[in-house]
Amino acid sequence: MMIERLETGARMSCIVKHNGTIYLCGQVCADATKDIKEQTQTMLDKVDALLEQAGSSRKHMLSATIYVKDMSYFAEMNAVWDAWVPEGHAPARACVAAKMARDALLVEISVVAAEINPQPCC
Repeated sequence: MMIERLETGARMSCIVKHNGTIYLCGQVCADATKDIKEQTQTMLDKVDALLEQAGSSRKHMLSATIYVKDMSYFAEMNAVWDAWVPEGHAPARACVAAKMARDALLVEISVVAAEINPQPCC
């Protein structure tokens, strides 16, 4: 069983690949001074980039867990999410209210996806 780790640091890897499945570490926005819509969009832009780097795409997402600082942001976050997810390719999803690592962060996401053309491990 081959496990491939990309962009690995002391605490975590940004991407872990195993048996054709891709796991992304939690992604947050590019600029925490922005509103929930901008934070959500730039967070999803990061997901796009990491999925591409890992050999996948948003059409191949299997699951997503979204952490929102406060459920008062739920509708606005969902508006951005709904526009981003390709029709017919919605992953299994959970969304929970959570305390963020930094106070200015409003949203974070963790994604699991299928690799488009997985390489045989053996």
